[in-house]
Amino acid sequence: MSVKSVFVLLPFAAIILSSCGASKEATKKLETANAQISSLQTENSQLQTAVSDLKKQVGDLSSQNSNLNNQFASYKKQCEANEQQLKQVNAVLEEFHQNVATLIEKLQAAEAKFQDKGLEVHSENGIVFVDMQDQLLYKSGSATLSPQGKEALSNLASVLNEFPKLKVIVVGNTDTVKIKGPKDNWSLSTERANGVVRILTKDYSVDPTRLTAAGKGKFYPIADNSTAEGRAKNRRTEIVLNPDWERIWETVKSEK
Repeated sequence: MSVKSVFVLLPFAAIILSSCGASKEATKKLETANAQISSLQTENSQLQTAVSDLKKQVGDLSSQNSNLNNQFASYKKQCEANEQQLKQVNAVLEEFHQNVATLIEKLQAAEAKFQDKGLEVHSENGIVFVDMQDQLLYKSGSATLSPQGKEALSNLASVLNEFPKLKVIVVGNTDTVKIKGPKDNWSLSTERANGVVRILTKDYSVDPTRLTAAGKGKFYPIADNSTAEGRAKNRRTEIVLNPDWERIWETVKSEK
């Protein structure tokens, strides 16, 4: 090959070499672009998955919110019902306490002349007690009522008949001193309670279905039986006046 030919071929070689370099650079750029596209596609897919998950979470939260709203409405309704029930029960209890106060006031007024003669009116947990010592009602060792005992029971009956729903328990109690004869103190306490019940029903028109008679003998002392004063306190008849618990209970049950 001549020198002239060499100089002619050199520009073509340069063009070819330049073209090859440009092709490699374009290929590299294309590869880079494809990689970026692939990465963006992957990222886009991940974002779509995340969006789908978020939509599902939103749906779940919406459902939970709806359930919570329903529960709240139910609880609110129950609270309102409970408040109404409480108002009704409180109204009954208020009436009950007022009736107890009125009952005590009437008993104390009716039995005023006997309250310094062995008669006491008191209450405990809504139950009213009229305690009558035997010196007011009977002679020692006897179950026969004295005139002043009958008067005290007449006064009691007049109040009881104003409160027809009260349940009445008459309880006889004695001291520990043995009585003469074949009977024991338990029998005596029972006879005395029965005597009071008979007087209340037959002479003073107290409904017999309201009355219960019981005798506890010497077994429920309220004072020391070793002293005369203590024995006198233990010889007593208790009139226990129970309120209309059934009405209160029915009020509570009816609102459940």
